[in-house]
Amino acid sequence: MKSTLLFICLLFTGYLSRAQDINIGAYGGFSIPNLSAGNTDNQLSKGYSSRLGGNCALFIELKFSKVFSLQPMIEYSAQGGKKDGLQALTTPDEIKSLYPVGQSPQYLYANYNSEAKLDYLQVPILAKFNWALGKSPFGFFVGAGPYIGVLLSAKQVTSGQSQLYTNISKTETLPVGTESFDNTEDIKSQLHEINFGIEGNLVFSYSIGAHSIFVQGGGNYGFINIQKQTANGANNTGAATAAIGYSYSLRHKAKTSGSHSIVF
Repeated sequence: MKSTLLFICLLFTGYLSRAQDINIGAYGGFSIPNLSAGNTDNQLSKGYSSRLGGNCALFIELKFSKVFSLQPMIEYSAQGGKKDGLQALTTPDEIKSLYPVGQSPQYLYANYNSEAKLDYLQVPILAKFNWALGKSPFGFFVGAGPYIGVLLSAKQVTSGQSQLYTNISKTETLPVGTESFDNTEDIKSQLHEINFGIEGNLVFSYSIGAHSIFVQGGGNYGFINIQKQTANGANNTGAATAAIGYSYSLRHKAKTSGSHSIVF
C-alpha cells in the first residue's frame, strides 16, 4: 500500500512539473439522480423516478496545452431515487407465517412514498478538451473520465398508509387492515461501499486574467449494482448535474494590466 501511494505521489508530481498551467477551483450546484433497474425482473428495482440533491467539488486542473488538460476532483454527489404510489415490497416474515411453508408471495404491493437517499464521495479524473471562442474571454470545453466513489450514508425514507395487496392489480387484499409506512431506515449495510463509473461535463466559461467563472452541465453513471444482495434489488446509480463555479490560474501572467485572456 505504501509503495502504491508513493508511486501515485511521484506520478502526480511528474504531471505537475510538466503542466503549462495549473488551475484550482470549486463548483456547486444540484444533482438529479435516479436508480436504473436495467433488464432485471426484480420488482423492488423498478419504478424509481428522480429526486433532487446537492453536488459540489474541489478540483485542480493540469493544462498541458491550450487544448488538453487533466482535472482530478474530490466531489460530493447526492444519489438515489424515489417512488410514489403503488410499489412492491418484500413480504414480511409475519405475513409469510399466515401461509403454508413455501406458498407465501415473494412480493406484496402497497400505495406509499419511498425515497432512497444516498451520499457519495467521488474522485473523478477527467480528460478535458478546450476551445477558445475567438479572441473573446469566453470559452467552451468538454470533459470525461472515470471515477471511484465511496458511500458515505444511505437512508430509505418511507411515508403514508395503505392496504397490502398480493398482486399489482390490487384485486387481492390481505386481511390485515391499513399499514403505516412512516419510517426512516439506515440501509448502508445492505449496499456496496465502493462504486466506480464514468462522469462527463459540458462547460461554458468567462475569464478575466487569472480568474474564471463557469457554468456546467453533465452527469455520472455507476457501473456496479449498489445492492449486496439481489433480494434487495439490483440498481445502478446515475445523476444529471448542473453547477456554477470559479477557478484561478496559479501560473497566469497577464500581458498588460487589465487585459482579458482565456485560460485554456
